[in-house]
Amino acid sequence: MPDDNRVREPALQRHFDQCNRYNPGDYTPFLIGGSRYGWLRHEHAKLLATCLPDDYQTLPDGSVTLASSWDDFKTRSAAIARGTDQLLTSISCKLRHEMYAVQHDWPDVPVAEVDRSVIPWFGFRAFGVHVNGYVHKPDGLYLWVGERAMDRQASPGKLDNLVGGGMPIGITPTENLCKEAFEEAAIPRELALTARPAPSISYKVARHDGLRNDTLLIYDLELPESFTPHNTDGEVAAFHLMPIAEVLHIIRTTDRFKFNCNLVIIEFAERMGFLS
Repeated sequence: MPDDNRVREPALQRHFDQCNRYNPGDYTPFLIGGSRYGWLRHEHAKLLATCLPDDYQTLPDGSVTLASSWDDFKTRSAAIARGTDQLLTSISCKLRHEMYAVQHDWPDVPVAEVDRSVIPWFGFRAFGVHVNGYVHKPDGLYLWVGERAMDRQASPGKLDNLVGGGMPIGITPTENLCKEAFEEAAIPRELALTARPAPSISYKVARHDGLRNDTLLIYDLELPESFTPHNTDGEVAAFHLMPIAEVLHIIRTTDRFKFNCNLVIIEFAERMGFLS
């Protein structure tokens, strides 16, 4: 997240504060190959070390490490999959069968892969792509806002960025941008490729599904007035074209937006000169 000591009005700052609330003392460091890649809740660290001692071992300092005998991508991924199965005996979580990379940063070489839905339980860092889709009209700047379908596993019914999605393993941010833009808003590839990269946003926040340790790769996409998005994958129930002032009013006065989308839009509004 941009850290420039800026002072925001409390109604906006609260969203940044809410996305950075967690107590490090509630988590056990999780190491792979001697380096920390995640954060386990204490009860989950104990469960894994107790039930899968060949895979997960407790170090003298209390950290949990993946066994050193698992020293390549395939064996580490298999051990994490066994850990996932073990955690599912005590947590309520529906696997998505979409694999994400276990890595320190983008574009580091992944040390393993993990099902997307359990990344927070391990506290692994996750990456996603979010797009500010905007339109210049004679009376000002407008933002396309998505309304999430009510059957979504995460944040059903919440307002969302025009395009947003996680980063599956084996795909570049540009490829993912084009894929998500078409699936979520029927944006043609040639139009999606005109999107401009913007500063990324990172946060750590304790949520019901564990520690969200996320980095959002942000893009700004100017759209013609003639373009109207429509959803192709069932994730979005409706799209709304709103004046930027109306969007900011919603963010100031409600929690209608998906929690991390507030950060993306506020940062966009600051860069575009709509917030001091």
